[in-house]
Amino acid sequence: MELLSVNVGRPRPNPWKGPASTGIDKRPADGPVAVAVPGPKGTGEVGLAGDRVYDVKHHGGPDQALYAYAREDLDGWEPELGRPLANGVFGENLTTTGVDVNGALIGERWRIGERVVLEVSCPRIPCGTFQGWLDRGGWIKRFTRAGLPGAYLRVIVPGEVRAGDPVVLVHRPAHEVSIALTFRALTLEPQLLPLLLAADALPSEARELALRRTAG
Repeated sequence: MELLSVNVGRPRPNPWKGPASTGIDKRPADGPVAVAVPGPKGTGEVGLAGDRVYDVKHHGGPDQALYAYAREDLDGWEPELGRPLANGVFGENLTTTGVDVNGALIGERWRIGERVVLEVSCPRIPCGTFQGWLDRGGWIKRFTRAGLPGAYLRVIVPGEVRAGDPVVLVHRPAHEVSIALTFRALTLEPQLLPLLLAADALPSEARELALRRTAG
């Protein structure tokens, strides 16, 4: 398992959604990039130095410090989108290879390089900016049906990461709540929401949804 690239956003106009700017245009960095615990959601801070989010209501903060997507899944999307997909094009900070990103469990921890430890937090939910950036009508529905959302990560141990760093699984919790299952529960299959409560590391917003479904 390996980190293929570390991708940092370049601000650009956002004609597809409310905020005037977006950081979805992410490009691979040439060298090491610092990773740190970001400030609270609403500040625009993320875990990667030089990057930020502009839709502060829905993105950023400790539970969405970094976003990882598998190179294998990008390769799978290329025929459908009809073009090569560069690392970072889905807005991911970390493009991986050999990592089962969507099969990762909520609360699973990865060590990247010598020091950095990240914790799997929740899936990415597609938005209008993502659809507009890829210039593909119906993309939100198609991406949702595919069930390959990629994973947001928390920063447990800060440090630096760079392309070529090994990714090592250092903790796997004793439940079966994966990124893929969580995504299905939060999108097309809300009847699955009660299953998410088995994951202690589930973000509070998703836990509240699951509790309301259970109570109902």
